[in-house]
Formats: sequence, structure tokens, C-alpha cells
Amino acid sequence: MISWQEVQNKARTPGSVVLKQWMAQREATRIQNATHSLTDGTRGSELYSWLVDGLSSAGKPVNEQTALSVSAVYACIGIIGGAIASMPFHIYKRTEDGRERTTHDLWWFFNESPHPSWTASAFWEYIAQSRLFHGDAFARIHRASRLSPKIVSIEPLHPSAVTVEQVDGLLRYTIIDDDATLVTIDQGDMLHIPGIGFNGQRSISVLRHALRTSAGTALAADEYSASFFANSARPDFILTTDEKMSTDTINDLRSQWQAKYGGSARSHLPAVLQGGMKAQQLTMNSEDAQLLATRQFQVEDICRIFGVPPFMVGHQEKTSSWGQGIEQLGISFVKYTLQRHLRPIEQEINRKIWPRSAGYFAEFNTAGLERGDLKTRYEAYRVAIGRAGEPGFMTVNEARRIENMKPIPGGDQLHTGTNDGQNATATGAE
Repeated sequence: MISWQEVQNKARTPGSVVLKQWMAQREATRIQNATHSLTDGTRGSELYSWLVDGLSSAGKPVNEQTALSVSAVYACIGIIGGAIASMPFHIYKRTEDGRERTTHDLWWFFNESPHPSWTASAFWEYIAQSRLFHGDAFARIHRASRLSPKIVSIEPLHPSAVTVEQVDGLLRYTIIDDDATLVTIDQGDMLHIPGIGFNGQRSISVLRHALRTSAGTALAADEYSASFFANSARPDFILTTDEKMSTDTINDLRSQWQAKYGGSARSHLPAVLQGGMKAQQLTMNSEDAQLLATRQFQVEDICRIFGVPPFMVGHQEKTSSWGQGIEQLGISFVKYTLQRHLRPIEQEINRKIWPRSAGYFAEFNTAGLERGDLKTRYEAYRVAIGRAGEPGFMTVNEARRIENMKPIPGGDQLHTGTNDGQNATATGAE
């Protein structure tokens, strides 16, 4: 590298070869430094995205940020995460007769705020997004002390910030704490909710496998669509003339035409041609390019990956195999989509939070999503309470509790099938 002092000594006149060489070297260094982040593998660079998440077959890096820019992915993540966040998480105690709902100190964590920085709804949506994107979801259990079983908070962690290894048959987790120090967490202090392909340590990343091609193709289709409409959604055309033109003339004409008529803002300006030149439009439309068909297929493919029916993300279909009516749709969504996420969450929480001897367990209450319309619910209550002399299996107050109504005196009597009420059996309130 030539120093600036050498340049001053040797380059006294403009146009000096030494000065030009030094300027060229300095410009090359500046460009290299400016683009260094693209190739050094630092977080946020293109190389980092390629190494961590991988380029799709369409040539687009697929990570959390780029995937969420696809409307179908955003809708599926929002629907599943929002549904889980909207369901109450009840705590029960095992009894000789079965179970009963109980008031537990941990109810606040799972239904209101698990951590000072998180609400319960944001916590559940983050857990769902982590599992849907990375296959695993993690949440650290903070206890009062190392020797105390008392839980003071539950903090969600990003899957990429957690390292998992198996030691003596147990899992050990390593994270970077707020003060940039490595922290090792025992298996009992980490909620680890695995997904498909769990090998005892980690699950398969949905981003790097299932979504890699589908979301990448959708990103490429979106980019092509945007550029297509930026050009006023008009196909390309050619300029023809009988005169022979040099290469420089052709390049100048192309540049002038683009500057004058390029872009949607200038697409309707009248073109003025001289010297017998003619404009001929090429016959290419969006259907020939399969733009619309590709975009529609990618919506269905992404919904297939997440298990969400396409109509729930606004993709209208002529027929649906999910049943008819809100009740059937809600039941099908809970049964075939949400249960894939609810059961792993419940099992992990129950085995990490409460030992077997405690007799407690927790479940999501899916009744709100499975409720039918008003007429259907009331007819079901009539059958459950007992009608036309038939015995019932639910009391009036039990039905009122489901509808968030106050109990009434005598509403805990179970109808046994008699019309005079003399043989009704008192069951007592729950």
C-alpha cells in the first residue's frame, strides 16, 4: 500500500499514474469494507442467513423475518398462536372422584403474567411461534433460590439462544445471560416443548426444512409480482426499425426510453417515435408466467405445513372437508391442528412444575373454541339437564357456569328422570 506521503512526494501534477493507483487502491479498500458484512458471517448478514437458515431453491434466504413477510405464513402463525393465547389454562387437583378445579399460585403465571416483562398472551404466542418456526420452544423456570422449589417467574427464550446437550441421560441447557455470561440450566428448570423429529435433544427446524422451499418460492413470487406491477403490469415490448443502428445508439435509445417511460408513474405518457421506428408489444401475461397459479399454490402449501385450513387465512375454496358450520369448523381446528401443540405444552408443564405426589395438573380449556351457536348450545343443555322425563347428567348450575352465569338456589339438583322432582338427587356444588 502506497502511503499518502509518497503520493504527495511523487504525484505533483493532476493525472499522475501514482496518484491514480493510490486512489484506485483506496476505493477498492472502501468498497471491501462496505461489503464486508455481506461475507463475514456476522449476525444479520446474507452469509449468516444462508449458513443458519439456508437459501431456498428460489434463491431467497428464509428466516423468521423473511418468512413473516409472506402473508400466508404470517396468518398461520397468528391464527395458531392467537388461538392458544386466547384459551384459559386451568389447574386441577386429582381427587378420588376424578378431579376438581383449584386455585393455585401458578394460575397467575399461565393466565396473566409469567414474567415481569411478559403478559401471558404474548408468552403463549411467542412459545407457539418458536415451535412453529424452529421445532422447539424454550422457557426458563426462575426459582427463589437454587435450593427452593418455589417458582418466581417463567421466561421464554429464543431457540437459537439455547444449546442443548445430553449428560448422564439428562438434558443440560446453556444460554447467554443478560450480562453476557454463559449459564448452565438443569433439565428441571427449563420448559422444553419439542416438535416433529425430536431426537432426544432438538427437533427439526421448520424454517430450514418444510418452509425453506415453500416460503422461498412465495418470496420470489411476491418480488416478481411487485416488479411486474411496478412496470404498470404491462409485458415487455420491443422497438423495431428498418435502419441499421450501432451498439452505442441502441444502448443510448434503451436508456432514454427507460428514463422517459419506465415505471408506473410514467407508463401512460404518449411515446413519440422518429425515423420509422415502431413499438411492438410482446404477448406475455401473468397467466402465461403462472404468477397467479404459483401464488395460489404457495398459500395452500404453506397452510398444509402448519395444518391450517386455507379458508382460515382468507384463501377461498370451492369445497371444504372441514365440515359445515362454525361449530364443526371450530371442533375440527382444535382436533386436527391445535391439539398437536396443546398436548406437548401440557405434558411438559405437568412433568416439570408438579411432582407426581403433588396431585396437580393443568390443561387448556378448549370449550370456547368448540362452542356451537346459541340454538345448538341450548338444545344440548336441555338434553344434558334432562327433558321429557329423561335422566340428566348435568345440573342447572353446571350449565350456567359454562355460560358464565351465577348459580341459582336449588340448581345443584341432578334430574333422575322423574317429572315430580321427588326422587331428584342432590349432588352438591363442585
